Amino acid sequence: MPKKPLIIDFCEYDLNHVVSSIDEIRRYNPQRFEMEQLTAIVFEDPVRNICVGYKDLKPDEFWARGHMPGMPLMPGVIMCEAAAQLSSYHAVKNNLITGMMGFGGMEDIRFRGLVRPGDRFVIVTHLLKARRTIITCEFQSFVDQNLVCEGLIKGVPLPVHQLTTGQADGPLAD
Repeated sequence: MPKKPLIIDFCEYDLNHVVSSIDEIRRYNPQRFEMEQLTAIVFEDPVRNICVGYKDLKPDEFWARGHMPGMPLMPGVIMCEAAAQLSSYHAVKNNLITGMMGFGGMEDIRFRGLVRPGDRFVIVTHLLKARRTIITCEFQSFVDQNLVCEGLIKGVPLPVHQLTTGQADGPLAD
C-alpha cells in the first residue's frame, strides 16, 4: 500500500521559529502539569487549517520510569493525546468550537516508530471537518522527520459549566 502524502512538507515550517510558546498554548488548552503534551507551536495556517507543534521529551516524563523500565518509550495513548491537544489548540484559537474540547474518538491510528525521552516529538494536524458538535482532524507525528504515529482525532465540546460546578443535568446526568 502506498504511503499517504505528508499533510505539510517539512520545508514549510521551521522548528526553531516558535509562533506560540507554552504561555500562549495555555490560553487555549486547559491541561497542566504532567498532562501538558505541547512545548511550542511553530506553524499555523488558519486558511488551510494546518497546525504544527512539538513536545520536547525530557528524561523525567511521568511515563518514563515505568514504560518500559530500562528502555522508556512514549506510550501510544500519550502520542494521541498530544495530537488531540494540538487539534484543540487550533480549533479553540480559531473559534471553530465553543469552550473546551474533549476526546470524541479516534480512527485509523497507526504507530510506526519509537519515541523516547530526549526526542522532539513533532505533531502536524489538519482540520478536515468542523461542526458545532464535533471536529475531525487528521494528524501525523514525527521524530527526526520519520513518521511515528498517524490517524484521525475527533473532538467534541465539553460542558464546562457542568464539569466545573458539579451540576449533572442534560446528557451527562445519570
